[in-house]
This record gives sequence, C-alpha cells and structure tokens, in this order.
Amino acid sequence: MKRTLALGGVAAGLLASAAIAAPAHAAGDVSSDTLASTNLAAQQVAAFWYGQAKANLINATPYNVETTIPSKHVSTGGPAADTKPGVVPAIGDEKKSTSTSKNVNLPKTTGKVFFIGADSKPHWCSATSVQSTYHNLVATAGHCVYDTESNKATLDKWVFIPGYYQGKTPWGIYVGKTAYTHYDFDVYEDGDRDYAFVTVYNGVLPTSASVSKDPLPFETKAEAEKKKAELEADKSDGYSNLTIERKVDTTTVGAVPAGSEFEKTYVTLDTWKKLNPQPAAWGGFKPNTGVTDSSTFNRPQGWPGNGKVSADGKTYYFEVKFGRSTKYITRTFWINYDVDYSVVGKALWIGLKDVGRLGDNVGGQGLAYNQKVGSSVFVFGYPSGSHPDGSHTFTGQTLKWSYGKTFAATAPSIKGDELVGVKSSFTGEGSIGSSWLAQYKTSRRLGYLNGVTIGVSDTDKNNRIDTSVSPYFDGETYGVYKSAAAVWSGKIV
Repeated sequence: MKRTLALGGVAAGLLASAAIAAPAHAAGDVSSDTLASTNLAAQQVAAFWYGQAKANLINATPYNVETTIPSKHVSTGGPAADTKPGVVPAIGDEKKSTSTSKNVNLPKTTGKVFFIGADSKPHWCSATSVQSTYHNLVATAGHCVYDTESNKATLDKWVFIPGYYQGKTPWGIYVGKTAYTHYDFDVYEDGDRDYAFVTVYNGVLPTSASVSKDPLPFETKAEAEKKKAELEADKSDGYSNLTIERKVDTTTVGAVPAGSEFEKTYVTLDTWKKLNPQPAAWGGFKPNTGVTDSSTFNRPQGWPGNGKVSADGKTYYFEVKFGRSTKYITRTFWINYDVDYSVVGKALWIGLKDVGRLGDNVGGQGLAYNQKVGSSVFVFGYPSGSHPDGSHTFTGQTLKWSYGKTFAATAPSIKGDELVGVKSSFTGEGSIGSSWLAQYKTSRRLGYLNGVTIGVSDTDKNNRIDTSVSPYFDGETYGVYKSAAAVWSGKIV
C-alpha cells in the first residue's frame, strides 16, 4: 500500500557504515501485541509443544495462508529509500570480518516458528534470530505472527525453535513474549509492511511432564461461554484446548437458580421414591418430579402382574378395576435435574530448565535497510508444498537456500506497492518468513537481514514457482526493529 515517503539518497554499495545517524520514524508507526505476558503463560506454551511426546510439534504443518501471489499481480515497480542506508551488525560481528568461503554454510540462527492457526491446528513458518540489545529477537513475516485469517490480534502459542528437525529442539524452545510490527500491517494488512519482530523469553528444554484437567463450573451455558472467551483471550493464563462440558447434576432437583436449565431424566422407582415415599400409584408428587403412564384395557402380552417392577427398576406395572373391566397401566418415573456447565482445559505441566538467551546460543543476524535494489541476497528457509503443476521439490524438513539479485516489484493483491523480489524456486508453504541475508559470510554464518519472504509467484506462467517477494526494508522497518530490539524478556523458569 503506497505511503508518502521522505526520499533520500541511496549509497552505491550494498552496505554503508554501521555508524550512521538513526533514520527518522514516527512512534505511531509501531504496533506491539502481547503473546505470553507471564512466566506461567510462557511455561504453559512451552508445555503445549513439549507435551504428549511433542505430538503438536511433529504434527504441525506448513502455514498456507496468503502464500502464493497470482502471477498477473506481480510486476515491476517498487520501492525507494526513505532515509540514508544503514546496517546493524550481527551478534559477534560487531567488528568486521574479512574471511571468505566458497561453500555455503547454513546459518545457525534460522529455524521455525510454531503457532496455532485460525483453524485451531498447529502450523509453522520460517524465521531467524536477529541482533538485539538482550539477544532475544526473532524476525519473520507479519502474517506468521498476526492472525490475518480470523482477524484476531495474534496467532496463539507462538514459539521459535532454531535448528528444528523432526521433533528435535537442539537449542530449546523460545516462547514469544511481545510482537512488534508496523501500524499499517496491524491495521490495514499492508503487504509493504508484512514483517514482524518478536521478543522471546530465554530458551527452555524439558526435564519431566504431567497433565491435569481442572473444570471451572457455571450454572448457565452463557456464563461458561463468556468465561471460555475470556480465558482464550487472556495471554496470562495457563489453559489450552478449552471446551465446554454439559453435566446433569443428579444431586439437585429443579433448576438452580430459578430460570436456568434443567433436564427431564427418567429414573428408577427407588430413586424416585426418595422424593415421593407414598405408593407409586398415587398422585400428589413433589415439584419437579412426575410420572409418564401408558394404559390399555387389553391385557398386554407378557404382562408381569399387578404391582411388579421391571428388572432395571424403572417401570412399574399396576392394574385398576373399572367394574368388570381392568385397566393395565405401565408407569415410568422422572425427575427434573439441574444442568450445570464447566469450562474444561488441559493444564500441561512440564519440568523445564533454562538454556539461556537465544542470541547467546545461536547468534543473531544483523539488519540492513534502505539498501540498493539489485544487490545480491541469500534466502534461507524451509520451503514445502507443491508447484502449481503439482510437483513437490521440497519437503520442509531441512533448511534450504537460494541466491539471487533483488529487483523492484509490486503486488496489488496483497496491497504491496513497494516490494522487492528475488528469483527463487522456493514453494510458498513453509518458506513464508524465510530470511533474506545480504553480504552473508559463510565462514561465520552471519550477514544482514534485508527482507523476509511474504509470498511466492509463478511469474513466467509455466506452473513452477520462480519468485519470492519481500517488503522493502526502509527507515520505517528500522523503526519497528529498533523498538523491539531494546526490550528485555527474561527467563520463564
């Protein structure tokens, strides 16, 4: 979506000196949202992914929301720098390294973010660790953090796992604390601002596990539904898999309080007589109790006899004389019992140990913004899914890379007027959030984050994906990054 920009000069080289004046940006351009606000909530999120033998991790699928951009909607055009070009050096790379390597060593910083989608199922995107004051920051596509499908604030149970592979979490799970993005993406889902920076708590690894299930009782369904919605919206509680259970309270006769729900329940004669001790054929029954009769003047076949009770204790047979005729009556007994509702959810308790800060364990890429379009970048991610022709090139299981020069692009279908593209065969499912690293040093596995994949396209219309697109990282991107990079997260255990 086109914004009014203060255009500035662009350096001829890819990267300018790190020691530059910070670009101007409005504080109102930055939006932040809480993912897990307390240690308890963060522990429960980690437990959700570690619990049940990591079933949720293993069964998670690539996120397929807003992945493929129609080829007719991708064209040249694109961005211009809004301030001077600038960089933030990577963790451990604050002093320039001049070493080179011919091989491409994959970055340790890259991994997957896992979360619950609008379909209530576990999914993942690609992401990377980036430099920050407290070594606790992750970068990915905005729609891998913000729920653009159901328009809720953020995706639930959000975590980052660097180096994830088939259930293995070599450096632990890092639970998201706060997500930062541009106001235009938060409010308008502007494709030009489809990026997010997320602060994460210290990583954790499991030591033990247990599960509890504690119901929260309510008299009415409306009260239960209200509480369920509150718990689902509250990032500080420890509940997951919330459901509402209906229960007939056989210890309470009649609706309590008056006007709430009850259920007519057929019971045994013995149970019914505790409330109505008079002979079963008599009337005058207690409130919220009663009988249902069926009768005939023809003796039913197999009639058990006057005053008999069925084997299950729920039917009473008796006879009433009318002159020479006999009425044969079959009677069953009912009680109106109170109906209650409970909000039930799993509370997964996992013994956890702290493994330290994200950046201390895997490092963090630098950041480059306002760079010259046409420069070379490496793209690192976990592509999955098929090409339009149905062929599968990638599995999403292992980290892959591609390399190319950026070019200006637009994609009106995602409100993207100022994008950059790169030629890449990465298919969309899984590759969303892939990191675009400029001046990547394979010997140190470090470079400068200069984009994140937000969509892919088949631009030559041969039914094979050939292009990845990213927002252009400008001074406003740096403003969002700067806000997130200065925020502390801390430990959860």
